[in-house]
Amino acid sequence: MKKFAVSMLALLGAVAVPAFAHHAFAAEFDIKKPVTVKGVVTKIDWMNPHAWIYVDMKTDAGVEQWQFETGAPVELVRRGWRKNDLKVGDEVTVVGLRAKDGTNTASARMVTLPSGKKVFSGAAGDDAPAPPAQPPATHE
Repeated sequence: MKKFAVSMLALLGAVAVPAFAHHAFAAEFDIKKPVTVKGVVTKIDWMNPHAWIYVDMKTDAGVEQWQFETGAPVELVRRGWRKNDLKVGDEVTVVGLRAKDGTNTASARMVTLPSGKKVFSGAAGDDAPAPPAQPPATHE
């Protein structure tokens, strides 16, 4: 019985750790600090739990390097993205909410792709419209 109890505690601990690791949107990003960055994509990390887009923006002072957190890849696909929609070297416009720590980090809300298509990021705190509902299956 003691082995069972220890096993259950270990299992609960293993499940709880990832839950604590996930951050709250409001803890990291400031809804009162919107940013718009126009620049060139330098890197894309299409991975869970969040995809990241890295953009270099030219300014009068030089180049600012930005990083944007998006939703999970599955959420991006639901919102109309495809993995190959964005490539290193593409020019994009990213609208987001800046990190509270003042770094050039933001939660992406909308990205204008090189084609001109605008896609929502699916990030936490994103009040974008819900993904389109799947039409009901028809059987003929």
